Order: sequence, then structure tokens, then C-alpha cells
Amino acid sequence: MTQAQLPDPEQLAARILRGERSAVASGLNLLDNKLAGARQRSAHLLAALAGERALNDGHLIGVTGPPGAGKSSLVSAMIRQWRLAGRTVGVLAVDPSSRPELGGGALLGDRIRIKNAAHDEGLFIRSLANRNQLGGVATEVWPMSWLLLACFDVVVVETVGVGQTEIDIAEIGDTVLYVAQPASGDTIQYLKSGIIEIPDIFAVNKSDLGAPAHKTASEIGRSAPRSDRRDGWDYPVCLVSATMNTGIQQLHGHFDRHRVFLADARLLGKLRTRHQSGWVLRVLKEEFGTFGIELLGGYAEIGRRLEEANQFEECERLRQHIISRFKSSD
Repeated sequence: MTQAQLPDPEQLAARILRGERSAVASGLNLLDNKLAGARQRSAHLLAALAGERALNDGHLIGVTGPPGAGKSSLVSAMIRQWRLAGRTVGVLAVDPSSRPELGGGALLGDRIRIKNAAHDEGLFIRSLANRNQLGGVATEVWPMSWLLLACFDVVVVETVGVGQTEIDIAEIGDTVLYVAQPASGDTIQYLKSGIIEIPDIFAVNKSDLGAPAHKTASEIGRSAPRSDRRDGWDYPVCLVSATMNTGIQQLHGHFDRHRVFLADARLLGKLRTRHQSGWVLRVLKEEFGTFGIELLGGYAEIGRRLEEANQFEECERLRQHIISRFKSSD
């Protein structure tokens, strides 16, 4: 795609805010484009979407957990419940098997669901590769999530199977759901690692297995309370079955309750602003390393500049500043 073929960011933002599916797809493609011209237009697009709605509306939910826990099936059941309630849903499924050149890959474990989603104007699904990112999500996920928040009531990010150190989803979601599998030794290992510090809600899937599911829920319930957890939130543990469609409504009740909790505590906007800043720092460090960060005056100076400007546009200015410094030193 040439510079002339790239979409106008202001016009595209207006269409996205109207909820046009084709515009949403074009916007996501632009964010995934690595050409220099596309980077600049991406920054302008995100800046145009950075209004009060982006900081205070919608609900961004991260779904993580070990492989085999049934995350994709549970996400599908959650989507059905939201759509029945009249809520629009945008989904980013981070898939290690996806290939951008093929337009995505298997999503939620079932291509039929993609076909069905195409006929539902209130549901948009995008699959993308994790680009070998150890944190379970790609760098592009945060800006893509931001775009979807501009036009959907609920945005879901489903990670690849999470490991003990793969906790980047905590730097994206308003609410993080951890999906556990009954009678899984992995679950106990995750509970002993840093992953227990991440979720706001726990779901034990396959509750139709009975006693093993109840045992796992009990183990999680004993491990979840921590002195460093957020005051005023109870970190619920839900028993659900995606295949039997049980417990889904109660799970949604916890999502809504957590969203209200964040809003009432005036934490939602602060959380999203912090995630924006974290994304900028991650982008700069991945591209230029610690040396590039030092060229900008260090983390504290970058943080100060981000507080005084639109963070997406400032990220591009910081990138260009580092590049010019590199060129001048050649």
C-alpha cells in the first residue's frame, strides 16, 4: 500500500465512531501497517479517537489462563450472553497460529464463528498473531483495543495460553478474567507465581465435572486474597461451563460489578491512561532499546512529556526524535 492509498485518519475516525464495520477493519489494518507513513497516520487516528469516551466508556476485558482451560469456548458463551442483552462486542483473539498475510487464522477454535459474526452488525472479531511476544499479547493489541473501545460496548482480548510470567494482559484490560481448568496441576503452579496478582475475576470452566471443579475453585479462593490487592474488591471465583452454558450470567454480573467499582472509585480513566503510557514505553524500548530511552532523557522525562500531550501522537514524535538522533550520530 502506497502513501496515497493510506486512509485519511480524521475521516476514518469519524466513520469508526459511527460504528461502521468496514472502517473498523480499515483502522485495524492501518494500526498493523509498519510503513513509516502508516505509523504517522495511525498516531493521528488514535489521537482523533482519544476523547472522553475512550477514557470513560465501554468495558475492556482481558481473558487469560493456561492452554486447555477452554478460554475460547467460554469467550463464545460470553459473547452470546452480551448480544442477547443488546450489547455490541469487539473481540481481539491473539492466536499463535495466525498469519497477517493470510488475513488472520483460526479464531476461537472455530472458523464457523467467523462466518456467523459476519452477519451480526453488533459483533466484530479480529484474530492476530502474538508475534512471539512472551507476554501473551502483541504490542499492537493495546492501540487496537483503544480503537474498538471507540465503537463497541464491550471489548474482549483473549490471549494465547498464558505461562507463569506472561502477564502483559494486566497492562491492557480494565478487568482481567483468569480461566482455570479443574484438576490441573498447572493451575496450582500459576497460583504460586506472579499470575495470581493479575486477575480481578476467576472462572473455573468445565464445572460439569463436579468435584474436581469445586476443589479447584476452593484452592483458588484460598490463594486469591492478598495484602497487595485493591481495597473494596472481593476477587470472586465463578464456577462455569461453556459447553453447558451454566454460570455465564453470574460471570457477567461480576464483570458489570467490577466495571461499576472502577467507575465509582474514579479508577477507570486513570487505569487506561496508565496503560497508554506503558504502551508508549514498551514500543520505544522494543524498537530502540535502553539506549533509545536514555536519548530521550530516561523514563521520568518521557513520563513528563506524556502527561503534557496526546500520548499516541507524542509516541510518534519521540520515535522520530530518536531516529533523528541516530542519524545525526552516523
